[in-house]
Amino acid sequence: MQAKIEFDDELKLTKIKQSSFNPTHIFECGQAFRWYKEDDMSYTTIDGDMYCNVSLVGDYVYIKNCTEEDYYKKWENYFDLKTNYTKIKEKLSFNETLKNALEYGDGIRILNQDKFSTIISFIISANNQIPRIMKSVNIICENYGKFLGDFNGRKLYSFPKPEDLAKVPVQEMREVCRVGFRDKRIVDVSKMVANNEFDILEIDKLSNEELRKELIKLPGVGPKVADCIMLFSYNRHNTFPVDVWIKRVMEYLFIKEETNKNLIAKYADDLFGEYAGYAQQYLFYYGRENTIGK
Repeated sequence: MQAKIEFDDELKLTKIKQSSFNPTHIFECGQAFRWYKEDDMSYTTIDGDMYCNVSLVGDYVYIKNCTEEDYYKKWENYFDLKTNYTKIKEKLSFNETLKNALEYGDGIRILNQDKFSTIISFIISANNQIPRIMKSVNIICENYGKFLGDFNGRKLYSFPKPEDLAKVPVQEMREVCRVGFRDKRIVDVSKMVANNEFDILEIDKLSNEELRKELIKLPGVGPKVADCIMLFSYNRHNTFPVDVWIKRVMEYLFIKEETNKNLIAKYADDLFGEYAGYAQQYLFYYGRENTIGK
């Protein structure tokens, strides 16, 4: 839990004494694509039209380009700083396998990201690799987003608004942004959101099952992408996305045999309950970094 917080608005610096916060674990566990690693424990992240730099020094998290207003307006929720991760890890520590994963990714926090940019980013993520996803997302932002400022010698841009991305020709989306077959899907979804055919805020009121059904109506959004959007942008922390790594990890560490993806999600729901989304992130990071089951 948050123990102490200090603001220096003149320096635009926020300092927090916070456990369960490691920038490497947070940004390199596959949940976000708009970040730059500056050094071993410093990362710059952009969400929507705001950016900050976070680093861990001893027991303290330093958030640069963050005034007191910025912290409460944006970054407290983005980094899920109201949630007690110590309690969550205690609830999940019911067997040795999970304990190992929790210890390995001790500083993971689930980010609460901008909804439109998360939808588009995870459409790009389908059958794709993280470096390529990040490259495509950054090209989209540099070409169609708003310039936010320079930080650490790098120009930073916002994620484009739906109405701006909706105007991009499909061929330009493919050739310039290097998104491949996802080109038309990205433009079509942007048009749907820009024209209010799909209300990304209104659907937040739906149940998990109804929300998933609505998201799957979007071009390029299947069950796994929908679950990622729900977990990383709609605060549905009992959602358990199943990708290749999670399938391997669950089969190797828990189920002990090859299993259908849908059955893996059901198994996880029964095993982890309301903390399934948190368990997914710890297991994903632990499994991928240690190539478990490969």
